[in-house]
Amino acid sequence: MRTAKIARKTTETEIAVEVTLDGTGRAEMSTGVGFFDHMLDQLARHSMIDIAVRATGDLHIDDHHTVEDCGIALGQALTAALGDKAGIRRYGECHLPMDDTLVRAALDLSGRPWLGWGVEMTAPKIGSFDTELVREFFQAFSTHGGITLHIDLIRGINSHHIAEASFKAVARALRQAVEPDRRASGVVPSTKGTL
Repeated sequence: MRTAKIARKTTETEIAVEVTLDGTGRAEMSTGVGFFDHMLDQLARHSMIDIAVRATGDLHIDDHHTVEDCGIALGQALTAALGDKAGIRRYGECHLPMDDTLVRAALDLSGRPWLGWGVEMTAPKIGSFDTELVREFFQAFSTHGGITLHIDLIRGINSHHIAEASFKAVARALRQAVEPDRRASGVVPSTKGTL
């Protein structure tokens, strides 16, 4: 069973994450940041990965530490659940339309973290949520998940749609990448023999 649990505690946050790669997209989010919970719900639902996140953080300062540290813990959980990555597809991509918005995400579960961020938000906030935290989440997630991740906004007007389409596009690409490859069962998808 491809599952993992990660607990992370700092002076700024305390986070518990559980993932099941072969899930149904079940989401249990409690971060204290409403819009972020909504985005994590999208990540679970559209990746078909069961994800539970329980976080408490220094929200009296702002949402930054909570969002970033959730990205760190989720990346670590993904890495742990994938193990040696034998038999996975490794790569995934998605063009995700959402009303006025079109986002492209492409990723490689290479073990070599990189975030290519070509997304410009049209507003600094969505409700009380700082839109720059979307990038912070994906930076932490890609770094600690060992993911080469490119996210590009092709077009978009509404920041809520841009953020949500970004999470959904990454989720759909992630679903492809973590799925077992029946033609390469038990084989690490690299000519190096390791990822």
